[in-house]
Amino acid sequence: MGIFTRLRDIVSSNINTMLDKAEDPEKLIRLMIQEMEDTLVEIKASCAGAMAEATKIGRQREAMEDRAAQWGQKAELAVDKGREDLAREALLEKRRFLERAAALDQEFSEAQTLVERYQDDIIQLEEKLAAVREKQRLLIQRHIHARHQRKAQQDIRRADSSDVIMRFEKFQNRVERMEAEAELVNFGRKPDLEESFARLEEDEEIERELSVLKQARSGAASSSSVAPDAKE
Repeated sequence: MGIFTRLRDIVSSNINTMLDKAEDPEKLIRLMIQEMEDTLVEIKASCAGAMAEATKIGRQREAMEDRAAQWGQKAELAVDKGREDLAREALLEKRRFLERAAALDQEFSEAQTLVERYQDDIIQLEEKLAAVREKQRLLIQRHIHARHQRKAQQDIRRADSSDVIMRFEKFQNRVERMEAEAELVNFGRKPDLEESFARLEEDEEIERELSVLKQARSGAASSSSVAPDAKE
């Protein structure tokens, strides 16, 4: 059974109905907790792997964007030197790296979506696990109480003197004190919370064409050619 199939079955399961039908509720709860804990370990491991992959893709995307920026600078230099042919080649390289960066950006978004899905699954399973552990605690307390009650009733039926009744009352007080102490064992205990994860910054948009670059450069060249005419 796959991890997501198991998780779906666990999250959608009705604990109370399962306990009502079980011949041994305590054993069933122990098995449920073990299954949930094993699934939780697998999901957290998968989430960590997805996070590492997203980080790797993010670094690759940034590298492609840096290369595109470098080729853009080379195109500017070529235009300044009057080498339009080299400027075109540089812009083609820039476009190639931008296309690769765009593809990596899509992969990064998919990886982030998978990480978020894993994180949501972890939260759901943590909540379900906490509920089952609480059921286990209550069930154990009920069994302890029932066992003590049965023994107490048997003692009462056997009692034929005030001395026995007095001893029973002392025993009952001790049982009640033990029950109170048992109830405090897990009092205030809360399930651990999964640490939040920060998102990576969105990538910059870098799109400049040769016509825009030439226009900017030719404007600068025109401005420098006006000065000699003015002197004449």
